[in-house]
Amino acid sequence: MERIQVQLEEEQIEWLRAQSKIRGVSVAQLIREGVSFLQAGKDQHFEQRKRRSLAAIGRFASNATDVSERHDDYLAEAYRNGD
Repeated sequence: MERIQVQLEEEQIEWLRAQSKIRGVSVAQLIREGVSFLQAGKDQHFEQRKRRSLAAIGRFASNATDVSERHDDYLAEAYRNGD
């Protein structure tokens, strides 16, 4: 393990200390768990977004054949119409 130094807001360290007492683990352990949680979530978040994007492909249809060229115009029109 490598030792690092971080600066936290006062309410953050107070919360960490309280959680440390409640859970019976060190503040350092809570921080390690938090980093691990963020690492796992980042990968899962990307994969989840990727799956949702791929699932949406082809689900919506329009009669417009030039959407790739005029997408900004269509978006502006939708905002004007409140769509």
